[in-house]
Amino acid sequence: MLSNLILIIGATAVGKTELAIKLAEKFNGEIISADSRLFYKGMDVGTAKPSKEELSRVPHHLIDIVNPDETLSLAVFQQKAREIIESIYQRNKLPFLVGGTGQYVRAVTEGWTPPEVIPNEKMRDELEKQKEENGIYWLHDKLKSLDEEAAEKIDARNYRRTIRALEVIFTTGRKFSEQRNKGESPYHLISIGLTRPREELYQRVDERIDVMFANGLVDEVKGLLDKGYSPTLPSMSAIGYRECVGVIKGQMSIEQAKVEMRRVTRIFVRRQSNWFKESDEAIKWFHPKEEKEIEEFIRNKVLRDLSRF
Repeated sequence: MLSNLILIIGATAVGKTELAIKLAEKFNGEIISADSRLFYKGMDVGTAKPSKEELSRVPHHLIDIVNPDETLSLAVFQQKAREIIESIYQRNKLPFLVGGTGQYVRAVTEGWTPPEVIPNEKMRDELEKQKEENGIYWLHDKLKSLDEEAAEKIDARNYRRTIRALEVIFTTGRKFSEQRNKGESPYHLISIGLTRPREELYQRVDERIDVMFANGLVDEVKGLLDKGYSPTLPSMSAIGYRECVGVIKGQMSIEQAKVEMRRVTRIFVRRQSNWFKESDEAIKWFHPKEEKEIEEFIRNKVLRDLSRF
């Protein structure tokens, strides 16, 4: 019998954090973050990281685990997440995998493994050179022309993933999107999708951006730069950080930064929907306010093992 894993997914700002904490409290659970932006230490305001009070309510895992100039590969994340899930089972608790980063969620729940292509440093250097000469969006457009499905699921700002996808394509002569190895899920997966009407979601995004600036986002970014973290790091390409670097350098005003953040976040929301579609019958979709219905759904799904929790 497979062990239960509760998966909570949805677009940025939809309300995953708040609901996941409530559910974990209700069902004696622990939360594993599958949001790649929450890995980084010192990047709190711009990633809408759970507050200290929220983190204290239930145990959280895979938050604040690397410095901004470090990387966490998909394979390492997969291993860490599965080890943590097993340890949660050993404590007779219920694991909740929560996040909006599709490839990290799939790596855990479907056993994804990346294409086995040995890194080609010469090719990477050439692609890096192209990025410097033409910009990250040119690089992403190149990927789109070769593999539209892969491009739809990779943020244009995440140029390292774009370069890796191009490297695999050029090396193998096959689309990157066709080379993911997928296995059976090792869990009894209970997938809960959170959704809101698009205008309601966009309003929450706009409000969140205003709150970030009110809570010191510019100061957070300035502090990272003062510590020596380069603005060209992949972590610093996250939405909000790149714009604040522009504010600090005098290249744009705070209001211009907010406008740009709203624009790119809307693009990001649409990209997230490419990973988890409302037409997917394996996912049960709810409005975040439907807490009672979600609780009942979980109870019905885990009833066979509920005595363990």
